[in-house]
Amino acid sequence: MSLNDDLFARAQAAIPGGVNSPVRAFRAVGGSPLFITSANGAYVTDADGREYVDLVASWGPAILGHAHPVVVDAVQQAAARGLSFGASTPAETELAELVEERVAPVEKVRLLSTGTEATMTAIRLARGFTGRDLLVKFAGHYHGHSDGLLAAAGSGLATLALPASAGVTEATAAQTLVLPYNDLDAVRAAFAEHGSNIAAVITEAAAANMGVVEPDAGFNAALVELAHAHGALVILDEVLTGFRVSRAGYWGLDQVRGPEHPYAPDLFTFGKVIGGGMPVAALGGRADVMDHLAPLGPVYQAGTLSGNPVAVTAGLTTLRLADDALYARLDAAAASVSEAVTDALTAAGVAHSVQRAGNLFSVAFGSFDGAVRDYDTVLAQEAWRYPAFFHAMLDAGVSLPPSVFEAWFVTAAHDEDVIGRIAEALPAAARAAASAQPPA
Repeated sequence: MSLNDDLFARAQAAIPGGVNSPVRAFRAVGGSPLFITSANGAYVTDADGREYVDLVASWGPAILGHAHPVVVDAVQQAAARGLSFGASTPAETELAELVEERVAPVEKVRLLSTGTEATMTAIRLARGFTGRDLLVKFAGHYHGHSDGLLAAAGSGLATLALPASAGVTEATAAQTLVLPYNDLDAVRAAFAEHGSNIAAVITEAAAANMGVVEPDAGFNAALVELAHAHGALVILDEVLTGFRVSRAGYWGLDQVRGPEHPYAPDLFTFGKVIGGGMPVAALGGRADVMDHLAPLGPVYQAGTLSGNPVAVTAGLTTLRLADDALYARLDAAAASVSEAVTDALTAAGVAHSVQRAGNLFSVAFGSFDGAVRDYDTVLAQEAWRYPAFFHAMLDAGVSLPPSVFEAWFVTAAHDEDVIGRIAEALPAAARAAASAQPPA
């Protein structure tokens, strides 16, 4: 029994499932989860004192590397001035202005504490602004755990959804239309049948919670065009991609790569990088929509810890350090690791697809006709190969996301030596995946 095992047993007696976020429990890969006691640069260290190359990066915000000295120093100085005031601070405005500077369609910003809170508020705001009830989302997209977003896909193109979680009522789930991703015909059909009642379409800028699945070229732009033609809003969820894949998130990549398809979503949600590893999230968008929030408008939202001075300092410092050179390093590191994964799996004879969205990437196991484009294809993959692959990498000192349905994250600290350690671990992990057997 390792100290990790002991800590997990103790945690299970005090915390439901022993974890405070389900994916941490290692249910998808088996075994006891790691209990991390420290992190620095590209590495994390567990309770047994073992160091791992980290490809989780706190699910994205450790974009500079863990415990970056400039961020740590700024946070320490902010903490010395007071942990929380329940009042406004200058740093809140500075962070809002920086977001508005980076993402052109964002004219005003409201700071919150979590991505779930940001998307929940965005949906309430869209409904309050339009006076409509229905929401369109896409199968496989995750927008936090508020009731209306925990809905499973129906059998038709625009079937009213049934609850996907205990505690969510059918009436709540029925206000969400769940459509197949990258299927504009399904979106058109939904608007043809329900258009006058649809308040908003919410979409991940690039899907990154069913593995990484990019939108088809022009898909996001077409969503905006369709929604606006029917008087609905578009909420672009950049909780994972925002300020992670470019200075202006995935929206920014789209503007650079597809200038023939410019688009301006009405609302954006941000998290992860905007907090620099601390709990900060944001909702931003058109001024006329944002001004429907209290105290100016009738849509209520509040939070004692919204704009917490220490957390905002972490995010502000991180974003100021995230320049074009940083994103170039992240892109290069992601490309190197992706290529090494493909080379190893190909050499071991494992059919797969490495999915990329900027510097986010993941692996889907199986034979596919081109890139993976939707949730049904994701679910049909040979996911049973991943646990063996995961544990072989862990045994070699590389910590991957503990689910095949999660994105992988590099940091600015993933230099040639770090990438070399990953590359050395991959051939044995690929052979383990090749030897894996499907469940009986």
